[in-house]
Amino acid sequence: MNTITADSTPRPKRPITTGDSALDARVRELVKEAGGDKPHELIEEMISTALKMARDQTTVADLKMLNRALKEMRFASRVFAPFTQYRKVSVFGSARTPEEAAESKMASAFSREMVQRGWMVITGGGDGIMGAAQKGAGAENSFGLNIKLPFEQSANETIVGDRKLMNFNYFFTRKLNFVKESSAIALFPGGFGTMDEGFEALTLMQTGKARIMPVVFVDKSGGKYWEELLRFLHDHLLGNRLVSPEDFNLIYNCDSVQCAADHILGFFKNFHSYRWLGPRLIVRLQRKLSEKHLQRMDTEFADVLASGKFEQCAAFPEENKEPEISQLPRLVFQPHKRNFGRLRAVFNAMNDEE
Repeated sequence: MNTITADSTPRPKRPITTGDSALDARVRELVKEAGGDKPHELIEEMISTALKMARDQTTVADLKMLNRALKEMRFASRVFAPFTQYRKVSVFGSARTPEEAAESKMASAFSREMVQRGWMVITGGGDGIMGAAQKGAGAENSFGLNIKLPFEQSANETIVGDRKLMNFNYFFTRKLNFVKESSAIALFPGGFGTMDEGFEALTLMQTGKARIMPVVFVDKSGGKYWEELLRFLHDHLLGNRLVSPEDFNLIYNCDSVQCAADHILGFFKNFHSYRWLGPRLIVRLQRKLSEKHLQRMDTEFADVLASGKFEQCAAFPEENKEPEISQLPRLVFQPHKRNFGRLRAVFNAMNDEE
């Protein structure tokens, strides 16, 4: 195993200040007095930011929005916190799809299948596809991220009254939680909302602003919903060079529950997770790759590497806050940060070794 050491050069920290040294001291004292095991500097910075807004030309409307958004994010974090050990798949689809429709039955079966494989399910908390997926997973194995609307969106009968039902006022806080808490996304036929959630997740992955995860388009056997959309994307977006061919690595089209579940689980066959450490990417694996497989990746993905090659190592000191995965082997390399669809192909290759 190659030995790699992290760059020990200390990185300069941003000053945490309100602009008033006496007030800064009072903030530090307040945070110290409040206690808790969270990094004090982060709490101090949030308080300092709030105090600076009191002196800015921030409108009352903006203050109300920021205050409510922070409270929504805090509440959601509290709800998800006891379930961090479970991988979760977000299921999107129309709230208007009838319960007897083939797509609803597939959503229910898909969620049931994922729960049987040890996953939990996140839905928008409404009816239609969401309600079917919630029912398939069961309240104990699912979360509902409901949005307050003047029409159409009320919590489905499975999740209503459950402590894992969250009611959001803002779409942006709700959407952030979908992406932040998910390890995979399953899109069933739906309207503007389904398209919005799906394309936002793809955009965030395409630009490196969200971690890469499986995104499956699921339709009934013989269905044309996603097939026709994908044809449009190929003909017009790719045809006019508005996206790259590798961007389609981020999407997988399925016409069965088994296909969707197998694709998602296959992504985690050997791949576990990853994080950035400066320009380098640290990928946690379930098991080491053979030297032969590593050499093949050096050749096959030479275009991905900004410098160096693929190397295996143990956990870095910077990862010491995650002891539960400290024993996993690491694959470290320095990629170009410009084609994340191609990076998805690298992750696929890590899972391909027999």
